[in-house]
Amino acid sequence: MKKYESIFILDERQVDDQGKAFAEEITGLIKSLGGTVDEVVPMGRRQFARKIEKKKSGIYYDFVFTAEEAKVKEVKDKYRLDKRIVRMQTFMFDPRSKIVSADTKKKLVSDDDQM
Repeated sequence: MKKYESIFILDERQVDDQGKAFAEEITGLIKSLGGTVDEVVPMGRRQFARKIEKKKSGIYYDFVFTAEEAKVKEVKDKYRLDKRIVRMQTFMFDPRSKIVSADTKKKLVSDDDQM
């Protein structure tokens, strides 16, 4: 089993509770397929740089989970045509891509100033 990360952009007009029910639905599906959900990060509502399907913003969710490759395909196929989803992307998880904390960013900036 491999570790994956999926980003979902939800249509804010199609979900009532900022996507909480959708997140529980995805989590339940992954668990029912024999996977484990490691992390669910609600990233909130964000404005798009350009309109996507005549929409100006969406609600972002980030899921990190472990599953078999065939089961990941099942998840993608199930939500491919779902009207609540504006965009979705699933890829292999890379632990190096985790967001650097604000304290670390301050330290990196101050180190660059000294040079």
